[in-house]
Amino acid sequence: MLKGLLKGALAATLLAGSAITATAQDFTIRATANSNENDEDYDGLVVFKNYVEAASNGRIAVELFIGTQLCATGAECLEGVAEGSIDVYISTSGGAAGIFPYVQVLDLPYLMADDRVAEAVLTGDFTRKMRDMALATSDDSIRLMTIGNTGGWRNFANTQRRVAMPSDMEGLKIRTVVADLPQELVRALGASPTPIPWPELFTSFQTGVVEGSKNGITDIMGMKFPDAGLQFVTLDGHAYMGALWWMSNANFMAMPEDLRKVVVDGFSQLQQATFASPKRKSIEAYEAFVAGGGDLYVPTPEEKAAFAEAAAPVQDWFRANVDGGDEILDALIAAVAEAEGDLAEDYAKDLN
Repeated sequence: MLKGLLKGALAATLLAGSAITATAQDFTIRATANSNENDEDYDGLVVFKNYVEAASNGRIAVELFIGTQLCATGAECLEGVAEGSIDVYISTSGGAAGIFPYVQVLDLPYLMADDRVAEAVLTGDFTRKMRDMALATSDDSIRLMTIGNTGGWRNFANTQRRVAMPSDMEGLKIRTVVADLPQELVRALGASPTPIPWPELFTSFQTGVVEGSKNGITDIMGMKFPDAGLQFVTLDGHAYMGALWWMSNANFMAMPEDLRKVVVDGFSQLQQATFASPKRKSIEAYEAFVAGGGDLYVPTPEEKAAFAEAAAPVQDWFRANVDGGDEILDALIAAVAEAEGDLAEDYAKDLN
C-alpha cells in the first residue's frame, strides 16, 4: 500500500540523513502527539523522555512536539515517520486505519473484558504480531513500538435516555468517525451512525444533529459535553481505547543495539504510564459527571452479554472486509484466551 508511495521519499531521506541525528553516538528523537499537555499521550511521552535520556546517560535526547507543530493528520504524521522526518508518533486505531486497516481490530466490541486482560494482551506477542504486519505493509519503514491507552474504555453516552439493553439504542443518532467499523457496530445495535468531526460534536449535541457518542469519560468531561445535554452514560466498555506508538524503523535501526534496548525499555515505561493515567483521571471525571446530574449506568452481566451478542456480526464484517482481518483477529482472540487463562490461574492462587 505504502510501498510505491513512500519508497522514493524514504530513500531520499536515508541519503540526506535521518531525523535521529548521530554525532559521536549522540542521538535526538523527535516525538509528536496531536493532543495537549492534559492528555495521557503527553504523560507517556514525559515518562519516555525522562527514562530514555537518563538510561542512555545523555547519549539520546528526546524532543517533544505536542499539538500540530510537525504534522496535523494521521496520514501526514505517518508519512513523516515513514520518511524519517518524524521519529515517534502516537495514533488511535482510526487515525492509522487508512494505512494499516487491520489495526481496527482494537475497535471490535466486547473482546477484552477489563484492564487486566487488555494490559496482558498488549504487553505480549499480539503487539509483536501487529508490528510485523505493519512493517510488511510499510516496506519496513514504520515500526509499531507499543500499544498503550488513550482515555480508558469506550462507552455509549447519549442525550435522551438510559441505555441498559441493545433495544434501548433503537433509533438513536450516534456520532462516529468516518470509518466503516464503528458505523457497523452502531447499526448492529439498532442505532443510526452519524459521522461528525470531533470539533463539531458539542454543537451537534445541542442542535440534535446527533444524540449520542462512543467515548471515554475523560473525553466527555474534558469537552464539557454534559453542558450540551449529554446526560446518560452506560458503562458497557465495548472497546479499549488503544494508543498505537509508531517509530521510524530506519531511524530506530540506525542506533546501536544498546541504545535500541534503551528505547524499547522507554516505550515499556511509556506504556505503563498510559495504562495508569486514564484510571486516575477517570475518578474525578465520573464524580463530576454524577455531581452535575448525569445518569451513570453499569449493565448487569446478562445485559452486557446481550450487547455482545447483538454486536457479534461486526466480527464477521471485519473478517470479510478488512485486509489482514482474519489474521489479526485470530491473533487477538488467542491472546485474550491466554490472558484469561493466566488470570484464572492467578485468581485460584490469590483467592484461597
